[in-house]
Amino acid sequence: MLSLSPFQLTDLTGALREFSGNRQSMVCFVKEDCPTCREVMPVLAAMHNGLAQHLDFLVVGQTAAGNKKLQQDFDLPFSLLDDSALKVSFATDVETVPTLLVTDASGSVVAEQVGFVRDDWQSLVAALLEQGPGGDLGLDWSALPEWRPGCGSLSVDPTHADRLQAEADNSPIRARRIEVGSLDDEFEFMFDQGFSDGLPVIPPTPERVVRMLTGTSRDPQEVIAVMPPNMGEVTVEKVAINCVLAGCKPEYLPVVIAAVEAVCTDDFNIHGVMATTMGASPVMVVNGPIRHRIGMNMGIGALGQGNRANATIGRALRLTVRNIGGAIPGGTERSTLSNPMKFTMCFAEWEERSSWEPLHVERGYQPDESVVTIFAMTSGPVLTVDEGSLDGPALAGTLGQASQTILNARAYSFTNTLLVVSPEHVDTFNRGGDFSKADVRRRMQEVSAKTYRQLIADDASGVGLKPAQAAQMSDEQLDRVVEKFKDDADIHIVVAGSEAGKFTGSFHGWLTGSRGSIPVSQKIGT
Repeated sequence: MLSLSPFQLTDLTGALREFSGNRQSMVCFVKEDCPTCREVMPVLAAMHNGLAQHLDFLVVGQTAAGNKKLQQDFDLPFSLLDDSALKVSFATDVETVPTLLVTDASGSVVAEQVGFVRDDWQSLVAALLEQGPGGDLGLDWSALPEWRPGCGSLSVDPTHADRLQAEADNSPIRARRIEVGSLDDEFEFMFDQGFSDGLPVIPPTPERVVRMLTGTSRDPQEVIAVMPPNMGEVTVEKVAINCVLAGCKPEYLPVVIAAVEAVCTDDFNIHGVMATTMGASPVMVVNGPIRHRIGMNMGIGALGQGNRANATIGRALRLTVRNIGGAIPGGTERSTLSNPMKFTMCFAEWEERSSWEPLHVERGYQPDESVVTIFAMTSGPVLTVDEGSLDGPALAGTLGQASQTILNARAYSFTNTLLVVSPEHVDTFNRGGDFSKADVRRRMQEVSAKTYRQLIADDASGVGLKPAQAAQMSDEQLDRVVEKFKDDADIHIVVAGSEAGKFTGSFHGWLTGSRGSIPVSQKIGT
C-alpha cells in the first residue's frame, strides 16, 4: 500500500490546493499521454460531481502542458494540480498512472487502484457512495473497458528518478548512482568499472561529493564545458566527482574547474593532445594568491610527489578528461609510449622568488588574480645542469644548447618548451644586471639556431630535410638560419624549486599553433 504525506500544489487557476491528511480524501495521479488516464477522465469527472461535497477530491497531473490539454479535451469540472516537478509523485512512490488513493480522516490510505480494472473501480465508487451521498454516478460502466494496465509514472523514468532521489535526500547531486554489492570491495569495484587511471581512487559517495561541492559557489548543474572526444557535458557536479576520485580537498575544486574550462577550448585542443601518438599531456601551472591558500608546493620538489594539492589537482583534470571526455588508453588515446604526466602534472610558480613578472601577469592578468595556465607537453621535466655560468648570457646559452634536442636535434620551428628555472639560476640571471625573460628567449634562439644545410638528413640520421628537397634549394637558401622555435614566445618561463641547486627543468612541447595546441590561461573563480 502506498503512503501519502501532506502536500501543496497549485491548480490550473493558480489556486493553492493541499492534501492535509486530516479528512477523507481521494487523490488520483495521471498524465496526459497515458491512454488509460484518458479513459478514466470521464469516470473522474463523474466521481467529482457525485463525491466532491463529501471528501477532498484531488487529481494530480505530471506535466503542466498535459494538464491543460486534459482540461480542454474533457471539459473537466475540477482543475488538475500541477506536479510537473514530480516531487509529490516521487514522495508517494507512484510507479504507474493512473493511481487512485483513498484516505480516511486520519490520512491513512484505505483503498488503492493502480491502472484501471472496471469491476474494482466500480466497487470502490459504490463503497464511497454508500459512505456519503448514496445513489449512483449515472455512469454506464459496461461501456468502459474491463482492464487497462496504465503507464509508467514520470517519477520513475530514469530521466528524472536520480534527480528526484537526490532532491529527496536534500542533496545537489544529480549524477547516476551505481550500487556496490555488500560483498564487493569498493576500491576493486572502481577499477572494474574503468573509473581509474591505474591507481586506486576514492569512491565518490554522495556525502563526499556534497562535501566537495562546498568548495565552490557555482551551481552544481551548471554546464561549464563540452569535453572531447565523446563531447560529454561537463557539469560542476561531474568535476566534483572526479575531484573526489583523485583525492582533492574541496578548496581545490575551483582550480580544477578553471583547468577544465581551459583545456576544452579550441586553442588547447584536448582531443588532439590526448589522441596524438606523441604522448602529449596537460601540464598545469598555478599563479596568484590561491597558491598559498590551498598549500601548493612551489619550492623543493615542486615538480614531484609529496604535495596533496599539486598531485590531486593535476590528477583530477586527467580523470575528468578520461571519465567524461572518454580519452582512454587504447581507445581514442593512442600514445605510442605515453609518459608519467598522464597521471598528473601540476605545480605553482614561486612568484616571490622570481625577479621577473609571473606567468599570469605576462599573459595579461592582474598580480592579485589567481590563474591556471595549461600547456600540452610530451615529456619532462628534463634537467639541464649548469653550475659554472656566472651571468645571464652564459646560462641562457646553456639552455639554448639543451633545447636543440627537444623532440629531435633536427626538429625545428614547430614545437615549444616550458622552462622551470630554479632560484639559484634566477640569481645567476640577475648577476651583472637584470637579464629579462625576453633576453633569455633571444639568447636561447641565437645559440640553438642552425642553417637549413645543418638540418639535412644524412648517414648519421635519417631525420631532417630530405636530400632531394635540399638539392632543389640554392646555396643562399641552404645557409639561411632556422631558429629552434618559430617564435620567441614559444619559450615559456616560470620559477620554482629549491633554494639549493643550479638546475633548470624543461618540459618538451607538442605541436604549436592551430595544427597542435596553444597554451591557455583561465582565471580561477570561486
